[in-house]
Amino acid sequence: MNIIYDIAIIGAGIAGCMVANEAKRRGLNIVLIDRASTPATGGSGAAGAFISPKLGKVTPLLSLTNQAYKYATTFYSKNYSQYFDKSGILRLPKDTNDEPNFYHYLDKLNLKGVVFNEQDLKKYNIKNEKIGLFFKDGGVCDAQGLCLALIDGINYKQLNVLHIEQKCEYILIQKQIKAKKVVFATGYEGYEKTFEYMGINGIWGSRGDFWTKSKLNISIHKNSSISCVKNSIVKLGATHIRAKNPTKACMICNGEPLNDLIQKSYQLIDLKDLKLKETFCGMRSGSKDYFPLVGKVIDVEYMLKEFPQLKKGYNKAPLKYIENIYILNGFGGRGFVLAPLMAKWLIDNIVEDVNIDKRVSPDRLFLKWVRKIK
Repeated sequence: MNIIYDIAIIGAGIAGCMVANEAKRRGLNIVLIDRASTPATGGSGAAGAFISPKLGKVTPLLSLTNQAYKYATTFYSKNYSQYFDKSGILRLPKDTNDEPNFYHYLDKLNLKGVVFNEQDLKKYNIKNEKIGLFFKDGGVCDAQGLCLALIDGINYKQLNVLHIEQKCEYILIQKQIKAKKVVFATGYEGYEKTFEYMGINGIWGSRGDFWTKSKLNISIHKNSSISCVKNSIVKLGATHIRAKNPTKACMICNGEPLNDLIQKSYQLIDLKDLKLKETFCGMRSGSKDYFPLVGKVIDVEYMLKEFPQLKKGYNKAPLKYIENIYILNGFGGRGFVLAPLMAKWLIDNIVEDVNIDKRVSPDRLFLKWVRKIK
């Protein structure tokens, strides 16, 4: 109780583990808190953890994702190569209408890749495809292994956080832990109603690890992902089911969460003697507009009390934030792509007061939310 940490991070998925790692690199005294005894037991543990660029029409979300992708490939290769299988990743068109676009993606998106024609694809026994893009810097992470490595040497506490209290010099967490600042990386559940304006929602994901006799030294993505084969194991992942809670998601899966992934993989490539080794399921978190949520948290109670005209469209009120409270959340199905850069941006903000990129600041969602509340 006498220790006052510089930062307490609540939530030990890829977001929490990555920001803990970044904070430790800056020499901060930190503690990582999770209700589970080990990290990556929820949505991050169920992630396919594929490191792949985003393809499609150039939008702010696509640009942000590919900026994070480039940063992530360098970060993992340099610091955690033993948990990042840099197999390269082959991207295939979503459908026949998407095929013509593939000839232009490399130039439009400023990505380093190679066009695979039909003959190239046949070398990997890929069926019914005419074109693909291969990105040699992409690949797949060992989700659990990476999260454990990220927090090596970091103080980890198993604690179900239900209450925090602002004191004069610190924040008291569950009446046990003191910290100058708190980062919430709690995934889809959030924390009370503090983050309600951010619209955090759940995205249920399932991944399967399978034994196979097939040889495949690249990873593949179309409308699902197939990893390279390593130690006779191939990863198929991950599903994306929007649901408010795991129980509802399981009902949608109807007891067969991997059946869809298996069928999609067989449409792309014949995997020999596919036998299930292990299933991973968990709820990931997303935001209303699919952008991450990174930065300070608005004091909603104060804003509504002092500026009731916000509900009528007034947008010039200066924002007041909850002191020393931050969020890192809303990564959706691209957590392992987004986490390194988003964690850096957050620690830059906390330590050096560098402004958070407006694309990911939760502030963007506040005014729209205020106008809709009763």
